[in-house]
Amino acid sequence: MNGEEVTGAPGPLDNAQRQLADAVRLLGYPDSVLAALRQPRREITVAIPLRRDDGTVEVLTGHRVQHNVSRGPAKGGVRYSPAVELDEVRALSMWMTWKCALLDLPYGGAKGGVRLDPRNYSAAELERVTRRYTTEILPLIGPDRDIPAPDIGTDEQTMAWMMDTCSVAAGHTVLGAVTGKPLSLGGSRGRAQATSRGVFHVALAALQSRGHSPESSTCAVQGFGKVGRDAARLLFESGLRVVAASDQYGAVHDAEGLDVHALERHVDATGSVLGMPGADALPGDLLLELDVDLLVPAAVEGVIHAGNAHRVRADIVVEGANGPTTTDADQILSDRGALVVPDILANAGGVLVSYFEWVQGNQSYWWSEQEVNDRLEHRMIAAWHEVTSYAGAGGMSLRQAATCISVRRVAEAHRTRGLYP
Repeated sequence: MNGEEVTGAPGPLDNAQRQLADAVRLLGYPDSVLAALRQPRREITVAIPLRRDDGTVEVLTGHRVQHNVSRGPAKGGVRYSPAVELDEVRALSMWMTWKCALLDLPYGGAKGGVRLDPRNYSAAELERVTRRYTTEILPLIGPDRDIPAPDIGTDEQTMAWMMDTCSVAAGHTVLGAVTGKPLSLGGSRGRAQATSRGVFHVALAALQSRGHSPESSTCAVQGFGKVGRDAARLLFESGLRVVAASDQYGAVHDAEGLDVHALERHVDATGSVLGMPGADALPGDLLLELDVDLLVPAAVEGVIHAGNAHRVRADIVVEGANGPTTTDADQILSDRGALVVPDILANAGGVLVSYFEWVQGNQSYWWSEQEVNDRLEHRMIAAWHEVTSYAGAGGMSLRQAATCISVRRVAEAHRTRGLYP
């Protein structure tokens, strides 16, 4: 759910650049650093002709943006969504740069997407789209250059098609061309739930920091898809009362708490959270305004904005989605005393386990799911402590602290490598 429209509201790229400018100011860096880091390193827009199953031809548009590669090959997901547009991809690629740097991964940031609604295409059509899109961006991607992964509207099957297309072009199997692959093709155990599990660990740490125990806390989860569903289940299983959940069709609410396991079965059977027995229907946007201890926006960017932030009552907001809170809304929430855990920290579990997959592939040695989950928890909690310590020492928000840590690492890589020529 995108929330109510706000005329003239800043888009994702505006918010990303404002966050960067704020970090550069706090770090005391010159304007040249801002100029270097706000501009994507490379970007490509491609036409994707698709022969539909009925024989007609449609031309789709795809993008791939590499924001920064100073710390290593670019890393970032590919999304299939009717909302994909170039400035959104630019913003998402910048956030990926900061996310990788914050977790101290040897990657830069990238993002890609194709403008389509995957629900309106057959599996055969999606395969043709994926293979043609991969072929068109092939000059930019590869295991040492830019490593795609799943995102909104894509999954491990999409990654298998991308990996195979790269391998056909190379003349040999290139397992490291993408991450988020099926286990049969070198994927990592624990990857599918990694983003959700990272959100879960950081959410528990945030609750503890505010004196909330899981058993006495309430939460609402916006988005019941790739991130929100597993996050809701993990929070439910840890004792939180999940009072509301939503998807693109609407929301359901139960003040006594939803049975998330039953909700999962209902979604599997019907395709939506709506109609959940024993729960009340709720307009999706109103979920954001419920009086809960924890709010997890895990859908799309820009859902908490200047037009509704003053009605958000949650004590803690943990960003499961990328960019769900605009810069103006950040200030409103901060003034109210809410704790906002930024996306580049909260949802970094996905890229972290993508890195684990990359490492395992390079070693040809595969870890157990428990090893993956233990390593994920350790790295996420270490990052949480680093960010909260930096924020406390500098008297800044968690987003400012996380962005400053990331920008400092990327800027140091720039400085150390020098300017060529």
